[in-house]
Amino acid sequence: MKVTEDTLLIDVMKHPKGFEILRKYGFPCLACPMAAVEISKLRIGEVARIYGIDLKKLLKDLNDAMK
Repeated sequence: MKVTEDTLLIDVMKHPKGFEILRKYGFPCLACPMAAVEISKLRIGEVARIYGIDLKKLLKDLNDAMK
């Protein structure tokens, strides 16, 4: 699976290392109850921009981990 800025958070979190990497980058509320509803609709690029997360670096780390 190749992760892009259009990849849904839920798809990243299905990968064993996905949650760990998102947490490393400070993605908020990944485990809170409301997140379960939102992660199925939010794209990784949208969240990175909102929270000022370096999208290029994040995508590289995710894709390296998911090889």
